[in-house]
Amino acid sequence: MAVITRYVIVRDGVELDKVFSVKKEADAYDKMLDAADNLADFIREGEFDTELDDGTIRSVSVYLAKNAPQVTGFLKGVRLIPPAEKEKAGESGSAPKPPAAAGARKKAAAKKADKEKK
Repeated sequence: MAVITRYVIVRDGVELDKVFSVKKEADAYDKMLDAADNLADFIREGEFDTELDDGTIRSVSVYLAKNAPQVTGFLKGVRLIPPAEKEKAGESGSAPKPPAAAGARKKAAAKKADKEKK
């Protein structure tokens, strides 16, 4: 007789169909589902021009969570505009540059000038 350990994820009191034999894989899947839940909440709170049903939201959020490395790769380098600056950008037509970025540009220019002096 053999003893087999199986890991089953239970969410909201319901066992999921997926069964794992490795705890690390079960934990990773559970974390992915947590991320999908957070994404679904984020999408539901969003302001869209169209209505999204819960099934669509759930499918999209699980897809994004399963493909997290690619999604984060797409989002690298995206700079967020704080709400106060969004209003200013809407009035002037272009987004103002954040002070931190301006400081970084000044440092880079100073460093370049130092190299040119040498």
